[in-house]
Amino acid sequence: MTILLSIAVGLALFFMIGFAARAVLQAFAPAHHKPTFRDMPLTASFGLAIILLYVFVAVFAPLIAPYGESEVLGAQFLPWASPHYLGTDKLGRDMLTRLIYGARNTVGIAFATTALAFFVGSFLGIWAALVGGWLDQWLSRFVDALMAIPALIFSLLLLTIFGTSVLTLILVIAAVDATRVYRLARSVAQGIVVMDYIEAARLRGEGMWRLIRREILPNAMAPLVAEFGLRFCFVFLSISALSFLGLGIKPPTADWGSMVRENATLITFGDITPLLPAGAIALLTVAVNFVVDWQLHRASGLKE
Repeated sequence: MTILLSIAVGLALFFMIGFAARAVLQAFAPAHHKPTFRDMPLTASFGLAIILLYVFVAVFAPLIAPYGESEVLGAQFLPWASPHYLGTDKLGRDMLTRLIYGARNTVGIAFATTALAFFVGSFLGIWAALVGGWLDQWLSRFVDALMAIPALIFSLLLLTIFGTSVLTLILVIAAVDATRVYRLARSVAQGIVVMDYIEAARLRGEGMWRLIRREILPNAMAPLVAEFGLRFCFVFLSISALSFLGLGIKPPTADWGSMVRENATLITFGDITPLLPAGAIALLTVAVNFVVDWQLHRASGLKE
């Protein structure tokens, strides 16, 4: 009965958040965007609401959190009760505060990493497709060699060599994921560079940068935006996995992956506290995928 009740409550929350988010978006959207939000499926409106909630928590974490990020407040592993509504961790830090700051650190670093990976990967992929020849062959074979190495193992190797600072973490994961973005950008651009309007632009004497910015990139934007959402999920999960393994964001910085590892012993006592950061990771991943799926349907012209 408890499981059935939990499922019922979860479904009720899903529908309430989905309907409320869609109504708010329709009410405040510009007139030319109202039909878009009116036809938005509940999954997409729910996902968008969750993403905006995470962004709000990440931006205003110092104002929302009841305590300091690394402040030791009492005994370790205190139960859920006032004033520590989600208990404390193994050092006596407030778990609710750590969860809130974890949104800022984990999501912020994941977004910066994804943006860097996309800038590098999409530029190189479009450049290779536009220039062709030996440059395309050399870059593609180099990317193939990197992609042959499992991403997590490759990241662990690079982090072991270069250290585990936040900057190194961003650069390593961005380099690994840029290879995936390169393959997609190159594939999409190869279908665009053979079009007549690209040939006409070449005959007009437009340079490479103008071709990329004015002709290729706008026509490749839909699949790239959808891939950005999916790649963000993979980067987000990679950072959490590396933190869980001890090579991600370093303490005392709050991070959801390391929070699961630090409090995992509580599971043996029937305490679900370690599942809270794991649930936060899963919820954001599902929400982003809902929105990406909606964008893919819109880009392809399919109806829900």
